[in-house]
Amino acid sequence: MKMNISNVYKVLGTAAVLGQLAVGPIVSHADTVVPGKQIQNFNKVTNTSQKAPNNIDLSGLEEKHDARLGVFALDTGTNQMITYNGDDRFAYASTHKALAVGALLQTKSLADLDQIITYTQKDLDQGVYHPITEKYVNTGMTLRDLCDAVLRYSDNTADNLIFKLLGGPSGLEKVLRGIGDTVTNPKRIEPELNVVNLLKGETQDTSTPKAMAANLQAFTLRNALSEEKRALLLDWMKRNTTGDEAIRAGVPAGWEVADKTGKGSYGTRNDIAVIWPENGKPIILAVMSDRNSKKAIDSGGASENASSTNELIADATKEVMKALKDNRK
Repeated sequence: MKMNISNVYKVLGTAAVLGQLAVGPIVSHADTVVPGKQIQNFNKVTNTSQKAPNNIDLSGLEEKHDARLGVFALDTGTNQMITYNGDDRFAYASTHKALAVGALLQTKSLADLDQIITYTQKDLDQGVYHPITEKYVNTGMTLRDLCDAVLRYSDNTADNLIFKLLGGPSGLEKVLRGIGDTVTNPKRIEPELNVVNLLKGETQDTSTPKAMAANLQAFTLRNALSEEKRALLLDWMKRNTTGDEAIRAGVPAGWEVADKTGKGSYGTRNDIAVIWPENGKPIILAVMSDRNSKKAIDSGGASENASSTNELIADATKEVMKALKDNRK
């Protein structure tokens, strides 16, 4: 059955309303977020001047990579914003880990980071992916080292332990609501959070490029954290080992990047980053994608096991950097 593409994007984006889609009902979560609802005031979160985002056309990249793409960027030096489907929902996958560590740093003291957190083989089994935590199951790890494992190696078990310290996904949600995010919808832990069928109206464990950019700026450049805690978060993200082929591959040589990638079902591939030009103030960038392209939707939607692409993230980054440069002229 051929689906109405405009209706699909209404479900995925800011025009979403409660109702029915051909493939199933929209799922609404009590006391959390209505599908497609955006941050009510991006400027309230980021403290930027009121300047409307410039829309950039990246449909050519979507066609080239047979994907759906969403982008939001903020040049903090000029307050210029760039967007493409910036209010559309995507599964956030492991990009949420930057927010989870930010939330943890907000709720813990610096001294707390030296606390030893113990865990079991069961915790490793539950997380599935545990390249760092598996080495220390007999001794435990400091909270500081768990944060390092989460942000630099995307260790799922470390992430789940941080979720536990936050009080679960609802604890992360509480912190995000406190900094003004009414969009991001944490509901599950790893690895279940990576499977989201947006075409069936699922909104759990999703966000928008605009919301992710606002959150990242709040935790790394604004006052959601103290200066020392911001420096810690950025140091871990600058030394991330998973992002060389994503946003980092799309910025000019010599620029510094602090990022967190994410990969999930239906070809989801994301990256969120703080980018420092050689001569300029930082740029906040969120790039989110999946394989639910117009072509895929017309055929019933992408496969849950669809492959993802780093090249799309890098290509989108290049286009955003070019647009920001052109807008400075």
